[in-house]
Amino acid sequence: MRAEGLHVTLKFIGEIASEKVPDLQKELAQVHLSAAVDVRIRGGGFFPNERHPRIFWIGVEASQNLAELAAAVDANTKKLGVAPENRAYSPHVTLARFKSDDGLPQLRDAIRGLGPLEFGEMRATEFQLIRSELQPGGSRYTRLASFSFSGKES
Repeated sequence: MRAEGLHVTLKFIGEIASEKVPDLQKELAQVHLSAAVDVRIRGGGFFPNERHPRIFWIGVEASQNLAELAAAVDANTKKLGVAPENRAYSPHVTLARFKSDDGLPQLRDAIRGLGPLEFGEMRATEFQLIRSELQPGGSRYTRLASFSFSGKES
């Protein structure tokens, strides 16, 4: 995965008609937080499991308002007919997707050899609306809009 593709998803919206994007932006502009989100990137694992993984992920520990932000985004997109989430919010960063088990034993050994995975901390003050387009070499991400927690779109 390319560095510019690393992100924490608040809500996967799926296919949406281009003419609905302005309405989506208006709804997301209504989402505000009273404080920045403090994030710590650490740990990791495999989805659905280590034996037959499809995804290698890094953990995200965050202040409670990250879950509140995800819930607000979910509620506001629901107004536009986007299906609501039916699972608890579990923030993470996807680092790799697997199409086969080739090389997995070596990868698992290498990860274990690293010891505790600690990647640092950050403070977020905005969220973004991102378009994801599947391409043969991986997804391509395009920022459509950014929304400050204070309510100002950038």
